[in-house]
Amino acid sequence: MIDKKELRNEYKRTPRPMGVYKIQNLANGKIFVGGSLNIPGKINSHQFQLKFRCHINKELQRDYDTYGEKNFVYDVLEYLKPNEDISFDYKDDLQTLEELWIEQLNPFGERGYNKKKFTNPLKT
Repeated sequence: MIDKKELRNEYKRTPRPMGVYKIQNLANGKIFVGGSLNIPGKINSHQFQLKFRCHINKELQRDYDTYGEKNFVYDVLEYLKPNEDISFDYKDDLQTLEELWIEQLNPFGERGYNKKKFTNPLKT
């Protein structure tokens, strides 16, 4: 008989596909670039929010409503390789990878749905 506790622990030890993904509007070419420690879960979250018209990115939501689900594709740009140490914190590596892809694709303004992050010049 399968032990539920052991199954739960095995699930927790199994790394999720993580890395950087993009959402592309085929009608106008605009893209959104994001990173996640659980790409399938994050893409599912985007799809759910867009379908139920509650996405936080209002411009992306507006275009989704205008062009429809069939004009949006979800692709993984790069996976982050799991570390052998199960307690390894991937957040910094993921942020760096995401920043590299954002710099390369420049998904702002006419080209995309990302918003530029505000940096306070007074902070040291």
